Amino acid sequence: MDGEIDADELRSKLDEEAVRVVDIRSPGAFERGHIPGSENVPFPSLVDEVERFDGDDEVVTVCPKGKSSVQAARLIASYEGFDGDVVSFEPGLNGWDGPLERENAGGETMSDSATADGDTDEGPAAPF
Repeated sequence: MDGEIDADELRSKLDEEAVRVVDIRSPGAFERGHIPGSENVPFPSLVDEVERFDGDDEVVTVCPKGKSSVQAARLIASYEGFDGDVVSFEPGLNGWDGPLERENAGGETMSDSATADGDTDEGPAAPF
């Protein structure tokens, strides 16, 4: 893992489109509101899907409070096929003051000013 970033750094990276943002919350929490352009890879699925980050230059992991995303970042960084940088979004989604996207009943993505929900930040019992 290459560290943690704050909201200003993440916003700058998103403006440059130079980063892959991975939200590790449950699909339901992701649908209710997520950072625009992020993708959902729930923490329990991360081990099975870590190869999808091959070739990425930079990945930012996001969770509600910035705790589980540290473990997710460590997991991605430890993957033998990943050569990029991986950081955790330090304040967590609860510290994101930018707009959120949400999914409507038809599965369409909509941007709005919704706030992050109170999803838990529980990761595995042992760190990676």
